[in-house]
Amino acid sequence: MKKALITGITGQDGSYLSEFLLAKGYEVYGIIRRSSSFNTGRIEGIYEDPHVPHRRLHLVYGDLNDASSLNHILRTVQPDEIYNLGAQSHVRVSFDIPEYTGEVTGLGTIRLLEAIRESGLRPKFYQASSSEMFGKVLEVPQRETTPFYPRSPYGAAKVYSYWITVNYREAYNLFACNGILFNHESPRRGETFVTRKITKAAARIKLGIQHDLFLGNLEAKRDWGFAGDYIQAMWMMLQAKSPDDYVIATGETHTVREMLELAFDRVSVDWKKHVKIDEKYYRPTEVDLLIGDAGKAKRELGWEPKVGFDELVAMMVDADLAAEKERLEGVRPRKQ
Repeated sequence: MKKALITGITGQDGSYLSEFLLAKGYEVYGIIRRSSSFNTGRIEGIYEDPHVPHRRLHLVYGDLNDASSLNHILRTVQPDEIYNLGAQSHVRVSFDIPEYTGEVTGLGTIRLLEAIRESGLRPKFYQASSSEMFGKVLEVPQRETTPFYPRSPYGAAKVYSYWITVNYREAYNLFACNGILFNHESPRRGETFVTRKITKAAARIKLGIQHDLFLGNLEAKRDWGFAGDYIQAMWMMLQAKSPDDYVIATGETHTVREMLELAFDRVSVDWKKHVKIDEKYYRPTEVDLLIGDAGKAKRELGWEPKVGFDELVAMMVDADLAAEKERLEGVRPRKQ
């Protein structure tokens, strides 16, 4: 039975990936940080699903800021595959906490790679790279050969992680891959990210819980896909004959405004009556256009996205609408 170690297991991608690997017969270990409150909501469904062998899911305490914990976990678990998904992943927030973002998103990767090197183990390694590395894009669409031009502390930290992964692959002959994933969303997306912020607001405004939605740049263009599709690409990279780096994207671009229109149309609400522009949500340096070319992943891995943009937005709105209705029913007194 293969063992997989996942950093960032409690996040959107980590939860989908853990379900995917468990279904393939893996034993899954997830690194979580010690906290005074639980942050395992996204993976609780695994324990509640009678068809999922939850006894093969293990959570261990560790931190990408703590090299000793990473060394201990690697020697104890001895994983066959490592998926480094852990990061301070909010681009706008990275401007507010740039040093912390660099520590976790950037240096956290080299701590993990060093732990692998020092342990003497030979696990396959996946590094979650990001389309934000392209930033002020120098080529449209962006592919594996497009130069990086990050426009945020987050993007810059991800560039460091990308190149240190390449360096360790070449210097120490590690099976290490970079997945340059473009924006990928789902009902499990964090509520502070613009896509989930929009779909949740659409549901709440429809139900009369909320009236206004505050956003920044509505003309920013992104290549949005479904997280459930993208985590399969991560696994495919580590099953290839040799390690390499791949762009994972849909090849389509949509504006924030388009997402607004689709989300609010889904609940038959006029978004223009509720959306307010707030300058605090603008980034100091903006990324205007991201669109990826996943041709290499299609040719070499056989990967293609399955869920389209319209279907993705509908899925997220429907999930948020159902969740908000349940919440309302829970607080309202029952009729006698």
